[in-house]
Amino acid sequence: MTLNYIWVGFLLVGFVVGLIRVLGYYYRDFFADALQITFSKADLNVFKSMFDSTFTSAETSISIVIYLIGIMTLWLGIMRVAERGGAIEILSKLVNPFFCRLFPELPKNHPAFGSMIMNISANMLSLDNAATPMGLKAMEELQEANPKSDTASNAQIMFLVLNTSGLTVIPVTVMAYRAAEGAANPSDIFVPILIATYFSTVAGLVAVAIRQRINLMNAVVLGYLGGGTAIIASIIYFVNQMDQEQIGVFTTFSGTFIIMSVITFFMVLAVKKRINVYEAFIEGAKEGFQVAVTIIPYLVAMLFAIGIFRASGAMDILLDAIRFIVVGIGVNADFVEALPTAMMKPLSGSGARGMMIEAMQTYGADSFTGRLASTFQGSTETTFYTLAVYYGAVNIQKTRYTVTCGLIADLAGIIAAIFICYQFFYTA
Repeated sequence: MTLNYIWVGFLLVGFVVGLIRVLGYYYRDFFADALQITFSKADLNVFKSMFDSTFTSAETSISIVIYLIGIMTLWLGIMRVAERGGAIEILSKLVNPFFCRLFPELPKNHPAFGSMIMNISANMLSLDNAATPMGLKAMEELQEANPKSDTASNAQIMFLVLNTSGLTVIPVTVMAYRAAEGAANPSDIFVPILIATYFSTVAGLVAVAIRQRINLMNAVVLGYLGGGTAIIASIIYFVNQMDQEQIGVFTTFSGTFIIMSVITFFMVLAVKKRINVYEAFIEGAKEGFQVAVTIIPYLVAMLFAIGIFRASGAMDILLDAIRFIVVGIGVNADFVEALPTAMMKPLSGSGARGMMIEAMQTYGADSFTGRLASTFQGSTETTFYTLAVYYGAVNIQKTRYTVTCGLIADLAGIIAAIFICYQFFYTA
């Protein structure tokens, strides 16, 4: 329902803004004298621009999907090899001691632990199709231990906030869209997304822990958080010692090297388990083709609405207002053009995807704005959609402080993404 309001809102606001511009042109003398606002002949042609954008957006959508079919087919094939080879099980074993401390109300061997860890591990590897059923199963198992069936339990809130904070190891989808938009190195946002999602996860975890009075001073918890923070801090410190050219070399090498190393690791695991790697790849690749084709109507719909919103001038008005506020408080405002992606992501994944594509097409996939929008897309989660699906599956009506903590995680991810992208990609 939220996406419906957003989509219709884009169209209605675009139409109203276009109408105001046309009326402003016919009464331009009044506006110039009374409000110091100037309207030109371009304002008279705004509806033609909006109409033309509908064809452009449809053509763009199909062009993107045609390229995306190959990329998604490749990567979901690789991810299926990872799944069959046991990569998720390895991640599960690595984080199980940590999880036991975060869910003190659950018995040590509660079945929900396995489902939660599998869900978050799958999300880390961008295995969305595998993550969702695991997450729904985890919610059902947590619901069995919930003393109030209509109210979210502490364990359910912690799980959902960790889920929506979106810690990502391999941002497959974002890299695929960057490749489709002609990015010279689609994986250059790998490290920024990793860092931003880490901060998002930590912020969400701490927010929930404070509300639930979970002791984060535990040696195991501190070990995990301290180790992860030390790695991220080291990367940031290392990058701060470089100039812009060196940062470019670093992001190119680190992103491609780590991803190729992970792919190789997946293959080795699968071979070791005597999995037919080729058949596993083909199985996942078929799913990748289906996924790419499935998103066509969603992509057309969102780019259509966003195209009208932008062609009407409404997007420029919104960004100018935000830019005015940001400059007024003395902050560099170059990040504002990418902000619509961050603002949309908690509400709608497809909407944010459309905003990201719009940013890359307008400013270039390798521009600061294009890279920042890509990082926003990969470092925040569709919080409201996820809560609706997961809580709806177990008939939870009272979500308590889940939304607040989820938005804290999203905000931390957005701030971290801005900071990191300024460090990695910004040139004055």
